[in-house]
Amino acid sequence: MKSTTRVSNWGNYPVIQAEFKPWPLQVNKPQIARGMGRCYGDSALSESIVDTRSLNHFLDFDSSSGLLTVQAGVTFDEILQVFVPKGWFLPVTPGTRFVTAGGALASDVHGKNHHQDGSFSDHVLWFDLHTASGQKLRCSRSENQDIFFLSLGGMGLTGIILSLAFYLKPIETAYIRQHTIRCENLDETMEGLESYGNWTNSVAWLDCMAGGKAFGRSILMLGESAKLHELPAKQAENPLKIHSTKGIPFPIDMPSFTLNRFTVQAFNQVYFNKHPKGSQDSLVHYEPFYYPLDKVLGWNRIYGKRGFTQYQLVIPHQDARKGLQEVLELLAKRRMSSFLTVLKIFGEQPENYLRFPKAGFTLTLDFGISTGLWTFLDELDRIVEHYGGRLYLTKDVRMSAAFLRRTYPMAQAFIDKIKELDPEGAFRSLQSERLALHP
Repeated sequence: MKSTTRVSNWGNYPVIQAEFKPWPLQVNKPQIARGMGRCYGDSALSESIVDTRSLNHFLDFDSSSGLLTVQAGVTFDEILQVFVPKGWFLPVTPGTRFVTAGGALASDVHGKNHHQDGSFSDHVLWFDLHTASGQKLRCSRSENQDIFFLSLGGMGLTGIILSLAFYLKPIETAYIRQHTIRCENLDETMEGLESYGNWTNSVAWLDCMAGGKAFGRSILMLGESAKLHELPAKQAENPLKIHSTKGIPFPIDMPSFTLNRFTVQAFNQVYFNKHPKGSQDSLVHYEPFYYPLDKVLGWNRIYGKRGFTQYQLVIPHQDARKGLQEVLELLAKRRMSSFLTVLKIFGEQPENYLRFPKAGFTLTLDFGISTGLWTFLDELDRIVEHYGGRLYLTKDVRMSAAFLRRTYPMAQAFIDKIKELDPEGAFRSLQSERLALHP
């Protein structure tokens, strides 16, 4: 009899019973690889889960080029602990350091610097893949090229990523030179993200509850890696200080009613008003700049036992203003509240299978699971599709197979390639079943 464990990913929805299997792999189909489980939906859930966290060794580092080789289960947190003191940083990072390198590739994670540096996958030189046939393949832009590109954002459906090599970037300090601007409406917010595109990092916290002249107001945060000569004397004593490895545990699942229009509106009002009009310059450590939520361990419990979902969309530049306005207006009309709303800008990226980014604006919304939520998100889907956008699979837990095919031009090509690589469907997840990504 199989021993199963109750498991969910970061959104705490859905919750299933699954059999966990350690590496090395024992054939038991279907199955999917899972690292830290920080994807929000069901892409790392299956009746059988291959736990890759034991693949946690550093393999090689070339200090002349910054090329780091690790097993797929090594986390960004572990990489930062080792390499920040040596003067190196991640080329691209999402808003949490608790992700594995293999998961970052499978999700093609992006960060505040996509408009400058692209996605994490753009910095990967090669990876080794365990396929459904039991082969170990070295995949790169010149070797097993089709499988290489199929796996970038491929949601783990090409096989088990065993190890990978990617480039770190050199830094002089662990600090960020931050420029903060209070934007009074959506036009100012979008114009700010575009006009400050020469900054390496940019992101806007958006108040989606504000109306009238304050519709779409935000706090725009820009950042550059600080040089050694820019540090005050105190920080210069330890310029390559790593982040704190301690966090504040969130002890309980909050009641579902805690987050509502009134509490979110009150929080937004306080947060916006604590930033003075105009702009401010400051020097901050990389931890609060890149990972503000990681200080609270288990912050996902704030949404209660029902869990939550994150809805991340991208709309191309030419229609972004109209599209984002309609999305935010629908939130107000349906009286929906997003506790955390973030707007960023994407740079150019060639169309490639299931990779999410395209040149334009990307908006992220958080919603607690509630009655009527799926119907509301279906309405948002129609706006996103109308303006030529799409949704991020790593955050998704409910989009339809038809919507995916209409918004990802290379979805069918992905399915055809998967059929060749994995004809028996050895690697599949709840998400891939829902989206009919198998022949």
